[in-house]
Amino acid sequence: MARRAVEKSALPAPSRAGSGVINPGGTVGFADAFLNLKVMRDSLPEIAAGFVLTVELALLIVLTGLLAGLLMALPRTLGIRPLNWLIVFIIDLLRAVPPLVIIVMLYIGLPALGVTPSGFFCTWLSLSLVLMAFSEEVYWAGITAVPRGQWEAARSTGLSAFSTLVFVVLPQALRMVIAPLTNRTISITKGTALGSVVAVGEILSSSSSAMSLTGNPSPLTLGAAAYLVLFLPVVILGHWVERRFRQYPSS
Repeated sequence: MARRAVEKSALPAPSRAGSGVINPGGTVGFADAFLNLKVMRDSLPEIAAGFVLTVELALLIVLTGLLAGLLMALPRTLGIRPLNWLIVFIIDLLRAVPPLVIIVMLYIGLPALGVTPSGFFCTWLSLSLVLMAFSEEVYWAGITAVPRGQWEAARSTGLSAFSTLVFVVLPQALRMVIAPLTNRTISITKGTALGSVVAVGEILSSSSSAMSLTGNPSPLTLGAAAYLVLFLPVVILGHWVERRFRQYPSS
């Protein structure tokens, strides 16, 4: 009788599939922890809302960051040294500071000045500034790569310096920098996940919230899938653009 009692107590407890309890070392336990379909289904609306917010935030960052970077690069063609030094200082400063530090500084520091920005605004502004800094260097590299003879030939036809820059130099420069600019843009826009630190309801924040409510990490798996759906096509597009302009740089 005592031996039977010992043997019975030594038997492992049956796993409770669907309860969120992890069975260490078991495939069923892993699936229940990270691939629980019931938990995923319940969390889907919240993560879908985070997906939409992430898309909106990423698009705003790309538009403002790339445009601001171009506007920062153009004045450097004037050759005014103090202005160039100022631009280089600002760009190097933004490139050196981690984006998360900028987000937190804006979110915590601006209220001391009487401004209370949202987490969305701080994330958008921070990542836009970082993208501006990196894209400015890419734009400037493209502008300086255009042969000096192109400037001189355009000026000899009677074009002004501004018209030469806009209609002759910039089209050639932009064609050369599309590939590196695409890769840099993808890299920085993935930083939207940093918005979760300042309560932005993007994909990571929504997934973490759903995981806390359910006590199961399956929403994180769903969040990872959402990031793949969002960024994998963009990464593939970036590779295509890079190959396209490497093969046909002048087309």
